Amino acid sequence: MLVFIVGPPAVGKMTVGIEVARRTGLRLFHTHHTIDLALQFFAHGTPPFRRLVGEFRRRILEEVAGSDLPGLIFTYVWDFDDPADGAVVQEYASLFRARGGRVVIVELEATQTERLRRNETELRLAEKPSKRDVEQSRRRLLEADATYRLNSSGEFDGRADYLRIDNTHLSPAAVADQVIEVFGLPRSGAPRGLP
Repeated sequence: MLVFIVGPPAVGKMTVGIEVARRTGLRLFHTHHTIDLALQFFAHGTPPFRRLVGEFRRRILEEVAGSDLPGLIFTYVWDFDDPADGAVVQEYASLFRARGGRVVIVELEATQTERLRRNETELRLAEKPSKRDVEQSRRRLLEADATYRLNSSGEFDGRADYLRIDNTHLSPAAVADQVIEVFGLPRSGAPRGLP
């Protein structure tokens, strides 16, 4: 199984992913696992950076899809106006579907004010080294909001494999419970390695 959690920066993808992982036993693979690794060698957005991040993600997803693990939670910032981003979502989903796996997508929305607050939380800064320059991270969040369409505005509502949640005033645990209930995810013990 592959559970995508998508949404703009600092919306809570990782924290919701942690809570879903704790309740289901699925592993969490958040975007900064690869971003922060590639940043140790190449600047953000450069061709080598993009190639490495894409290759790392694809290979990990391939290996999990072909393994005996119950599944994976993957977080992703999706520009809904960029066909290349939609193609990436389809490519990653196809790795699981080709093996008979199920793929669901959770889209999170929150106000910009709340996301700016979350951008500075202790867990985010601990798990994502590239966000520790808080002023730069804030500037990038605002630029991303001004440049890209990072929420679907409901274009996928009604699909059985898609759930859109405004989590501005919801705890990560409450969102995780909703995701598990809506998609009928099995509850089990937590995988090792969660904070």
